[in-house]
Amino acid sequence: MIVSEMSVYRGPESLELLAVVADFLESKIAPAFAKDRRKYDAVCEAAAALRIVEREILENSAHEAQRRDALAELGYSDEAQLAAAIRSGDLDDRAAEVVACLRTLTSHHLATTNPGYRDE
Repeated sequence: MIVSEMSVYRGPESLELLAVVADFLESKIAPAFAKDRRKYDAVCEAAAALRIVEREILENSAHEAQRRDALAELGYSDEAQLAAAIRSGDLDDRAAEVVACLRTLTSHHLATTNPGYRDE
């Protein structure tokens, strides 16, 4: 769990709240539904979703700069523009650059949504 010094005047940070709720779901609620697989799975999925949001917040600033740079190298400011250019064939002669950009975007997405993917 992420812990920061809290003053009397300030409550916990959003990351702390996410971690506390996810920990609670995993340690207290999920075990209570161990015999009901459907409910147990639903609780585990909710906890996993909170962990994804937690990682997104933590990793967003570092990944955002790399994402912008990868898109800018191809001359685009967002993924929608890149997708439109790929669909229209505008980047057919730059396949290696497109693949490099897509690898960057995909690896950041996987690092957030499925951090164990690289270990598989």
